[in-house]
Amino acid sequence: MGNMITENGKTFYLRGKNYAYVMCVGKAEYLQHLYYGAAIRESDAVYLAEKVGSAQDALCADGGRDVCTNELWSEYPSYGRGDYHEPCVLIRRGDGAVMSRFRYLSYKIEKGAPNVEGLPHARAGDETLTVALKDDFSATEIYLHYIVRESSDVLVRYAEIRNTGREAVSLCRAFSFALDLPDHKFSLLRLHGNPTAERTPELSPLGHGVTKLQSLRGASSHQTNPFAALLGESVSEMAGECYGVQLLYSGSWSITAEVSNNDTLRLQGGINDTAFNWKLNAGETFVTPQVALSYSSEGLGGLSRGYADFLRECVIDPKRVLVERPVLVNNWEATYFDFSYEKLFPIIDEAANLGIDTFVLDDGWFGKRNWDDSSLGDWFLNTEKLPQGLTPLIERCKKNELKFGLWFEPEMISENSELYRAHPDWAIGKSGQLSIRGRHQLTLDFTRKEVVDYVFEAMRNILGENEISYVKWDMNRSMSEFYSNDLPAERQGEFTHRYILGVYDLAERLTTAFPDVFFEGCASGGGRFDAGMLYYFPQIWTSDNTDAYDRARIQWGTSYCYPVSAMSCHVSACPNHQTGRTIPFSTRGAIASLGATGYELDLSKLSDEEKHAVKEQIISYKKIQSLILNGDLFRLSNPFETDLFCEMLVSKDKSQAYVVCERLRAQPNGYKKDCFVRLFGLDEQKLYRIEESGITASGSVLVHFGVPVPHLYEYESFCWHIREMTT
Repeated sequence: MGNMITENGKTFYLRGKNYAYVMCVGKAEYLQHLYYGAAIRESDAVYLAEKVGSAQDALCADGGRDVCTNELWSEYPSYGRGDYHEPCVLIRRGDGAVMSRFRYLSYKIEKGAPNVEGLPHARAGDETLTVALKDDFSATEIYLHYIVRESSDVLVRYAEIRNTGREAVSLCRAFSFALDLPDHKFSLLRLHGNPTAERTPELSPLGHGVTKLQSLRGASSHQTNPFAALLGESVSEMAGECYGVQLLYSGSWSITAEVSNNDTLRLQGGINDTAFNWKLNAGETFVTPQVALSYSSEGLGGLSRGYADFLRECVIDPKRVLVERPVLVNNWEATYFDFSYEKLFPIIDEAANLGIDTFVLDDGWFGKRNWDDSSLGDWFLNTEKLPQGLTPLIERCKKNELKFGLWFEPEMISENSELYRAHPDWAIGKSGQLSIRGRHQLTLDFTRKEVVDYVFEAMRNILGENEISYVKWDMNRSMSEFYSNDLPAERQGEFTHRYILGVYDLAERLTTAFPDVFFEGCASGGGRFDAGMLYYFPQIWTSDNTDAYDRARIQWGTSYCYPVSAMSCHVSACPNHQTGRTIPFSTRGAIASLGATGYELDLSKLSDEEKHAVKEQIISYKKIQSLILNGDLFRLSNPFETDLFCEMLVSKDKSQAYVVCERLRAQPNGYKKDCFVRLFGLDEQKLYRIEESGITASGSVLVHFGVPVPHLYEYESFCWHIREMTT
C-alpha cells in the first residue's frame, strides 16, 4: 500500500495482487474515487489525480457550492447537495433534515486488520487505511476502512459512523461501500433461487436507472445470495475483466447498481434500508458489515478462485479451515422423526463397517418432538423416544470408533412447547396480533439478551453433558413480523440488524466455549449460505435438495463466490426424496465428493454392491481431501449451457488434479457436442498422467486441446485422478 501527497490534495494508492485502487481528496475536500482495476504503478496515481481528479474539481467551482456534484465519483456519497444518485448514507438530524456534505478530515495507516467486535470480519490483512470524513451540517463523522493484502485480489471495505455531537441522530441508510465506475457497459451476474434450487447464475445487461438485489427475509436467503459480479464484454471462465461484490453479512441486505444519465455506474450495498432506522445517540458509533470487493482480469474463474482463497485465508476459522472434515452419516432421510435406539444402532454399526467416522442425529431428539409442530426451544432430551437419553447412542458410536453429532434449531420456538408457555413474549411479533407461522413455528427474539442467554445455556448443558463432536445449526423459516416487544418505538427500525447481531453473538459464544466441536451451518438447506456465517461455521449445508442432477447445478452456482470446502454435500437414497429422480450410486458419490462429503440415508438397507461403493468412495475421497480443502477450482463445462457438468480441482503446485463429470441429459449423438474437455489450470510445462484412462500428455495439450470425454448415458459420470509425471 502507498500514500502520497500531491499538489491538489492527498492521493491514496492501494495495491493488491493484481489490482490497484486509487482515490484522492480534491480542492473542495471531497474524497473522490479515481480508479479500480488492473494493477498500475504508484506514479500512475499522480497522473490520475492530476487529470481525473482535477477535472472533477472543476465541477465544484464557485467556492465548492456543490452545484454539479451529481457528476463526482464519490467514495461514500451522501444525500442532497446536488448529487442525485442513490446515496450510501442517510442521516436524519433532530430538525428532520437529511442533507449531508462529507469532507475530508484525516487519514491513518495501520498494520494488520482491525478486530470488529460483534460482526464477522476479515481476520487478516497487511495494512488498513482509514480515511475520516466530517459532515458540514451535523456533528457526524464517517471513518472509511480499506483492508489490503498484497497476496490477494480482494479489497475489504466497511464504514464507522460516529455521532460526535450532543443530540441523537437517526441512520436511515448505512451502506458498507460505494464504487463509481466511469463505464457502464457491464452485465450483472446474480445468484437467484428458491429452497432446493439455490444460487442459480443469471446474467443480465445493466440498463439506465437502478437495479437492486436484496433480501427482506431477515436472512441472506435462498432467493438471492449477497453477491454480485459485473462482467465486462466477452468475459469467459478463463478470460475477461470482471468485478465482484460479496457481503460478509447474514441478515437483510441489498446491493444496487445504478447507471446514470451520464453513463457512469455506481455500485453500493450493505444492510437493507427498508424500514431500517438506527438511533445513534451522542458519542455512539455504528459499524457497517464488511464487504469483499474483488477484481479479476482472468474471467469468472479468476474471480471465484480469488474469493475462495480470501475466505479460506481471512474469514473461515484458521483452526478449522484446512483440517480434514468428518465424513458423516445423518439419519434424517433414513428415519425422519420416527427413530429409536433399535432403528439407529444398525445405521451406526454399518457406518463403522463402511469407513464413515461420524454419526449425526437430526431433528426429533428433544422435548416431545415427534413432528415439526412442537417442542422447538425445549432443548432437553425426549425421554419418551430416547428413555436413556443420548448415552446409548454415544456409547454405540464410541464402541464403533465413531464420533457423535447433534442437530439444533436455536433461533426457533414452537407454540406447543414449555418455553412458549413460559415466555410467549420471547417470540417475535407484536402482542395482540396474529403472527405468521412457517413450518408450524415462530422465531425467537434474538434482539433480547435474555433470550440469547437462555439458548446458550440450554445448548451448553447438552453439549457439556454429552460427548458431542459435531453440531448442525438449522434455521427453517424466514422472518415475517420484524417487531420486538422489548424495543421502544423509536428503535423498532433496528430490529433486523439487532437480530442478526444476536445470532452472531450466540455463534461466537458457542464456538468459543466448545472449540473442539465442529459446527455446520444450515438454513432449511442453503438459505443462509454467506460469508458472514462462514466466519463461525467452516461449512454449510448447501441445499436440502440432494438430487445429484440438481446438486451439480447448485454446487456450480455456489462455487462462483464460495470454496468447495464450504459446501456440505451428501449421497442420498433413490428415488430421491425431493425430486423422485433415480441416479446411479456412483454419480451421487461423484457429485458429493466436490465438497465436504457425507451420507443421508439408511446405510443398513444398502445392497452389498452399494456398501462396497461407499467404501470405495470414502477411500477415494480421503485421497483428494487436500484438494477439497485448498485446491483451485476450474469450471470446465457449464451445466446451465451444455448437457455436461464438469469441474476440476488443481493443487496449488499443480502436481495433481481431480476431475468430475456428469452427463445431465442424453441425446442421440448429443455427446459429440462436448466430446472433448479442456483441462484448464494445469501447468503447460509439466507432463501429466490420467490414472483411470492411462492417458499421458503435456499440460499444454491438455489445456489447449483437451481430453476425449467417455461416452456417458444420462446421469452417468466419471472421475479422473491426474498426477504430474516426475520421471
